[in-house]
Amino acid sequence: MEDQKPGAPMLQPDYSEEVRVAKASGKPLVALESTIITHGMPYPQNVETARAVEAEIRDAGAVPATIAVLGGRLHVGLEPAELEQLARADAVMKLSRADLAACIAAGRTGATTVAGTMIAAHLAGISVFATGGIGGVHRGAELSFDISADLRELALTPVTVVAAGAKAILDLPKTLEVLETLGVPVIAYGQDDFPAFWSQSSGLAAPLRMDSAAEIAAAHLARGALGLAGGQLVANPVPPKAEIARAEITPAIEAALAEAAAQGIAAKAVTPFLLDRIFALTEGRSLAANIALVRNNARLAAEIAKEIATRQG
Repeated sequence: MEDQKPGAPMLQPDYSEEVRVAKASGKPLVALESTIITHGMPYPQNVETARAVEAEIRDAGAVPATIAVLGGRLHVGLEPAELEQLARADAVMKLSRADLAACIAAGRTGATTVAGTMIAAHLAGISVFATGGIGGVHRGAELSFDISADLRELALTPVTVVAAGAKAILDLPKTLEVLETLGVPVIAYGQDDFPAFWSQSSGLAAPLRMDSAAEIAAAHLARGALGLAGGQLVANPVPPKAEIARAEITPAIEAALAEAAAQGIAAKAVTPFLLDRIFALTEGRSLAANIALVRNNARLAAEIAKEIATRQG
């Protein structure tokens, strides 16, 4: 094999010491995205939340692996100083499938979305990923064709993704239809309804239901044994105490969508704009719910990762 040319991007991830030790000893790992740090919350709430989510995973008996690109290097697991650096950084790229290689090649810094994190997690041999909510089909997609790359990634990359459903600002019925078309298992955890991020129920039935981490882990491994491509989406409802009921959050979502349309907000700018406006309209309750659901998803993801590790034994 030829030596890599100087300046070419390295495909082997840089592992944090904690992740390196976990991989060597066979400890269960849970991947975490980094756009929630750079594009989801202001400083210092972003770094405080990131640390709290990592702590939830450790407390549950697994090891967190926050994923990002720093100076053109793909990092799987961030050291404390690197996490702080990312939380304070400006002009950070938002990395999905289309952007990940370009960011590495250009030597830039970027935060991974759901799709980008899935790709990096699979490269690192990590089977489970905890996030807030996945992207999906945007409202009006029949005209704009605005559909998140997260959906196709779920059909391609064999990682189990634990989320509080899809973000409620999306067209949830169409999102479920696309996931069905792509052959992605959508598993509601502990209930029959598909959750809607800030709300426990979207009013839509989930295609599948499972009530334990053991069942979810068994399904993940069975997909691999069958040679099926892609992962599975575990829709874990927001904790009841943090929930904003659908009847209450819907007017805020509709108002934010109307403002985005009036201002011509489009493409990748849509979701950050909507989340910011909904934060204002709910007087901060949406962010509190977001933090609670991410921590809740991290706990479940850790349990699934432990079950997978035990069964692979």
